[in-house]
Order: sequence, then C-alpha cells, then structure tokens
Amino acid sequence: MIERHFQIPFVARLALAEKQIQQNYRPLIAIHKWFARRPGTLFRALILSELGRQPVEETYFQGHDFSDKHILDPFMGGGTTVVEANRLGCKVTAADINPMSWWIVRQQIQDLDLDAYSRAAEALRVHLRQEIGHLFQTRCPKTGRLAEVKYFLWVKTTTCGSCGKPHDLFPSYLIAQDVRHTANVFVCVYCGALFESQDRAHPGPCPICSHEIPTDSTASRNRTRCLHCHELISYPSKGVPQHRLFAMEYHVPNVTGRESRKGRLFKAPDADDLARLEEAAERLAKLGTRFVPDDAIPKGDETERLHRWGYTCYRDLFNARQLLGLEMSCRWIASHPETRVREALATNLSDLLRYQNMLCRYDPMALKSLDIFSVHGFPVGLIQCESNIMGIEGARGLPVGSGGWLNITEKFSKAKRYCQQPFEVRRDGSRKVEVPISGEWIGTARRGSSSEHERHVDLICGDSTSLPGDSLLDGVFTDPPYFGNVQYAELMDFCYVWLRRLVGATHREFAGRTTRNAGELTGNVNMGRDLVHFTEGMSATFRMAAARLRPGSPLAFTFHHNRLEAYVPLAVAILDAGLACSGSLPCPAEMGASIHINGTGSSIVDTVFVCRQTGLVPRRWIVETATDLAAVIREEVQALAEGGLKATQGDIRCIAYGHLTRLAVWNLRAGWRRDHATPARMAAVQSWYSGFGGLAAVLAALEKCFADAPARQDWEPVGMVRDASGSGYEIPF
Repeated sequence: MIERHFQIPFVARLALAEKQIQQNYRPLIAIHKWFARRPGTLFRALILSELGRQPVEETYFQGHDFSDKHILDPFMGGGTTVVEANRLGCKVTAADINPMSWWIVRQQIQDLDLDAYSRAAEALRVHLRQEIGHLFQTRCPKTGRLAEVKYFLWVKTTTCGSCGKPHDLFPSYLIAQDVRHTANVFVCVYCGALFESQDRAHPGPCPICSHEIPTDSTASRNRTRCLHCHELISYPSKGVPQHRLFAMEYHVPNVTGRESRKGRLFKAPDADDLARLEEAAERLAKLGTRFVPDDAIPKGDETERLHRWGYTCYRDLFNARQLLGLEMSCRWIASHPETRVREALATNLSDLLRYQNMLCRYDPMALKSLDIFSVHGFPVGLIQCESNIMGIEGARGLPVGSGGWLNITEKFSKAKRYCQQPFEVRRDGSRKVEVPISGEWIGTARRGSSSEHERHVDLICGDSTSLPGDSLLDGVFTDPPYFGNVQYAELMDFCYVWLRRLVGATHREFAGRTTRNAGELTGNVNMGRDLVHFTEGMSATFRMAAARLRPGSPLAFTFHHNRLEAYVPLAVAILDAGLACSGSLPCPAEMGASIHINGTGSSIVDTVFVCRQTGLVPRRWIVETATDLAAVIREEVQALAEGGLKATQGDIRCIAYGHLTRLAVWNLRAGWRRDHATPARMAAVQSWYSGFGGLAAVLAALEKCFADAPARQDWEPVGMVRDASGSGYEIPF
C-alpha cells in the first residue's frame, strides 16, 4: 500500500530530475502541449507502491504486468495516469470534459505506423519547401549567399497623436545578449541598422548614422515618448496591433575559411526581404482560406488581455506568411489518405501553432523563440518572434532553431518510439543512464503482436461524474484541476479552432465551437465559477469514484495551492465520498525554473492525498496539536532534502496545508452530514482548521525549520544523500 511503500526521498529524487527536462524522461509528453503535467515518475511510483506490495525503490526499475487491475482517472488532462497505468499493463478508464485533452491522450495511446508517418512528415516538409521555401530565405550580407532564416523579429508600432509620425514600441534596443553570442546586439531606432557592442550598458553611437541610442523613448507600462516630438504616447490603440519587421536571425551552413564567423548571424531586413512579405500576403489572398479559423475570441479571464490589445478573432494572432504556411499545411494534411497518419499530422499542426503566431517572444539571452504558452497565458509582448515554419536541418540532421515542422515531427517520432520501448533514467554517479524496462510498452495494441497483446483503454470526452459501466476499480489515480490556476479551456481554444477544422467532421467530440464548458472545474470569473461550484463538482466526482472502488483500494490524487481555502473543496469531497484520508505525502511536481515559478514564493511541491474506505494509517500521522504536526512536517522536509530538494517557505506552507486537510477529514468523518448545504459543509472544514490553530499555529511550531527556509524558489537542487525510512504503529479505520 502507498502509505507503507512510497519512499519520499527516492520518489522526490526521480520527480525533481524529471521536471527539469521532462521530455528526456517522458518523451511522450511531446505529442502535444498540455498544462501542468505531473511527473510520470511520481505516478509510476504511486501505482507501484500500491500494486507492487514492496518498497517502491525495489520495484521501480523492474518490468510489470498488472493486467488484472483496473485503474480510473476522472481528470485525465495530459494523460499522465493513463500512460503510466497502461504501461504497467492495467486496464484504464479515463475521462476529461475538454475535447483537447481527449484528443491528446488518444494520440499518445493510439497505435501508429511510424514508418508511414515519418515518410508523410518528410513529404509535407518537401512540399512546403517547394512552394514557399524561398519566403524564408535571405541573402547574407557578409557572404552574398542565400541563407535560411531561423527567426524574424517584429516590433509593435503605433502612431503619435501629436505629430502623426509612426513610432516603434521597443521595450529595449538590446535584442541579443553576449551570453550565447559573441557580443551584445542592438538596433538603431533612427536608421534601423543592427550593430554589436561589448558594453551592454553603454553601447555607444550607431556606427552607421552616429546617433546615440535614446533612453527616453523605450516603451513601458503602456507609455512611451515619441522619438520625433517627444510627446507622451499611450498604447495599445484601437484595432489589431500593427508590426514592423526589424531584424532576422539566419543560418548559413558549412561556412569555412575567410567566410567563417563565430556566434549567431543577425541582419536588418533589406528590400528583398520586405518584398517576400508582400508576396506572402498576395499569395494568401489569391489562395484563400479553407482551414484558417474565423472564430471570434470569446470573453474570458485569460482572453481579456487579447481583447484589450484589439485582437477579436483568432486569425488576428497570425501574420500573412504564417497563415499561408499553415493553410497550405492543412490542405496537404487533409488530402492524406491514411487516417491515423493524417490525424497524427493534424495533431502536429495543432502543436506547431504554439510557435507560429504573433504572440511568440524572442528570448534575448537564450536566443530562441518562446512559445505562446511559456507562461500558461496569453502574454502580449512588444517584440514578436516568427519562426521558420519548415524548420532548418543542421549538422547530423538535427534541427537548427525551434518552432518548425522539423522540430515538431522529430519530437513526435521520438515520443512514439518511446511507446514501443519505454525506459527509466537511473543516475550512475554524475551520469544519467537510460534503463530499458523489459516487457513494458504503451498503447492499445503492440504493432506486429497478436491480439492477446491488446489492452483495454477507455477514453471518455465528457463529465466524469457519470461514467458508464459498473466494474469495480482497483484504484483511482488523478491530478484534479487546481481551482483557478490555469484556464485550460481558454488556452486550448487557440489550438482547438484549427484542429476542429481539420478533424472535427469525423469526431463528434469536436461538435462544439469551443472547449469551454460550464461544468469545467476551474475557477473562472467570467463564467461565474466560484469555490462552491468547484466543491460540488469535486464532490460529485469523488462520490462516483468511491462507489466504484473495491474495499480498501485507494483514491490517490495530487494537489497544491498557495491558499488554504482552495483545499476546503477537497476535504468536503473526500468526506462526501465516505472516505478517510490515510496519507498526505509531499513530492516535487513542478519545474522550479519555470518562468511563472522561479524567483517567486510559489511552491513546486504537491501533496499526494491517499484516501480509502478502510485500511491502516500510521499512528504517528494522527496528531492532535500543531507541535506534533510540526514534527511530522520536519521529517518530511528532511526526506525531501535527502531526495535533492531544499524546501522553500512556499513548499512548507503547501505541505502544511495538505496535513491540515488530511487531519480535518480524519476528525470530521464520524459526524459528517453530506445532506447539509455546500456552504455549510465548507464552513465546517474551515471551522476545524481554525480550531486547530490554522497555518499560523503550525508555522509557529515549526520555528527555525520555516524561518530558515528560502523565501523564494531558487530551483537548484541540493546534494543527494541516502534514503532513510521510518516505521511505527498503525491505526485501522
């Protein structure tokens, strides 16, 4: 059982390593973007801790076949539970109300002729190169040779209300730092030239026009000063934002001798480059658009930012060259005769959209495109990055740059190869070694195998509270919505409106014009979904799941939130389902280096809640005072440190929230009244928190453990030491 066999240091070490470079540990996540995926190593460890009947460290790197077990995930999201349980041979039923979730997990699990797919992917790139490849070329001013453009850099522009002249909204005139390049690269706002300087703070005058870089005309906080008349300009103005191409990073392969040059290659656009833009717009107008969506961007918590900037339709988020490349790609994909290959390429196009839009930004330090979802929202920057849609093949066939078809299809191929032979990563000193796991594979059927190797995977696009069938379950493992953290539907609509045009006619799951659903369990001001709605939805799902569980089998789920009130719905749902919370175990589950986490007080640690109808719980976990609870938390902070994680204050708060919620369930279950109104049930949990002393009492009892912890995430793991396990008496329930 999980309460005995889940080893915090061992699992934390695996999960922490995976989340730093998740695609190296779980290549299957590259099938398509999804948000806040939990580590596959964590869910493998949870299932093995329950079904393996040994400490997880002893079973983790072995092959398994639990074909007699049936697992449910009622909130499948990006499919972590589905993939890990399927790989271990389990029967799997999973549901999600979002059709993009259903589609992505289906593509992960579905069998595919990889050779046929690879041939089609290459044929698509050849077709695009023949038709529009020249639109992504430029002439190198140093060698005179034609070169492929990696990235086109655009700046938003406005018009001065005083003098009527155009003004570029540069937040800074530094476009590339001397971290991954030989010098700092600046743009001259007067003549448009690009020039290099070794001094980032004092670049000096432009070597072409001799103007000094102005310090008072950069754009910040929706204000700037006109370069010409120095009057104040406010932005954004009405209408779709306008952009001007001002720089390009390009690639010249195999340059030797006097033509060779260290570092990256940048240039300002010349007349031919601008002519290519006009040609793209003319070709798009002549071709027309069958697959480019004309859907309006609905009002929403995340999309409000787009509306403030003047974007009203999804097609407004692309320039003409991007729309041309995407439309031609869609037409080629739609004509492919083989269904599964066609659907795989359609999935690739949906994922490619992340980089083929005019909200992508350019990272001046890493010198690469940042995809639209890099901060789990719709960031509207002032400098936009357009990637080469075909991708550039460099030495040894490896992609140069990011955001093109070559990059997306290479990752997809690697993901599907991983299905055929999954592996784990074991540390050998300072080295990481891939360990193939004999006998395991991922999918509904193993290509080339007999029918006896087929597996049951039932994916449902719909409300998880009313799943079909009545078979008993051996476990529920899930990662439920985090109330208001990520607006999955609003973000996924960006891809859905395109994918629906390509595959919607043959799949009833794509009948709706949006992925948004009133039953979605995330907080959303615009849709009127509050904490009561979240509580009732979680309760209905947990009650359904508990009714299907075999006696003693677990409902295990991960959760963390920065506010204790977000845990109240979980306690209510567990109590409504007639379950006890027999464990609350910490594990790192986010990447500390993420843009939205690094440098903040947020937590990267999830609590794994383990809930059962009957079972055993360690006696030392059932405490009555904040002082005793603090002792348990100190042990877990130490265990995380042994696994390589130095817990921050945010991490410790979330660990405490988990224990407070577990104890609230334990103490309230005897007299729980499910028939009381939802606000009253929520108030009962809040009252128990307060009676215990709440977070303040726990943090006070933790003393130096909390005070000495870092206030913010620094995301660097500490040294790893040997695991230490504990034991104790158990309490039956």
